[in-house]
Amino acid sequence: MTLELALFLALAAIAVAAALAMLISDNAMYSALFLVVNFAVVSVFYLILNAPFIALVQVTVYAGAIMVLFIFVIMLLGAEKLRQPTKRLPWQQPLAIGLGLALLGVVVFGLYVRGGVAPAPEPLQPAIVLTFGSPLEIGKQLFTAYLFPFEVTSVLLLVAMVGAIVLTKEDRPKVQKRTAPKQ
Repeated sequence: MTLELALFLALAAIAVAAALAMLISDNAMYSALFLVVNFAVVSVFYLILNAPFIALVQVTVYAGAIMVLFIFVIMLLGAEKLRQPTKRLPWQQPLAIGLGLALLGVVVFGLYVRGGVAPAPEPLQPAIVLTFGSPLEIGKQLFTAYLFPFEVTSVLLLVAMVGAIVLTKEDRPKVQKRTAPKQ
């Protein structure tokens, strides 16, 4: 088994475990944090594929901005508890700590063995690899060939956020405003 395959399998196991923990969790905040772990693993996958810009965008946009929005909506609506738990799940905290440490260990091991994040020497990279994944090339592709899917994704995210608000909204009785009697 090669080192790359071992690194991939370890990261894949962390990603699958974090995704399962996100789905099983009774607490919406814990689910969101498990999703952040999953986004971090995907970011490391991009680093392994020698696409540092996409890895940075993954962390900045998804683990940063979108997760802040999700957590804000969860806290705003008070929807931390998805279901009324009958018992406390003692396995969640050790699993979260274990997944985080495993991810950190895999990243440190990968950087140590590879000798840093520096790209492969110039002769080993074909010309397409030098332009593939660059911010200019991603921008060209995103706003020409993939403009419609990009816009559909943004609308889907908006609909998902509005749907989450509508589903968790409580019906509150309307309070009529009382006016002070005129004297």
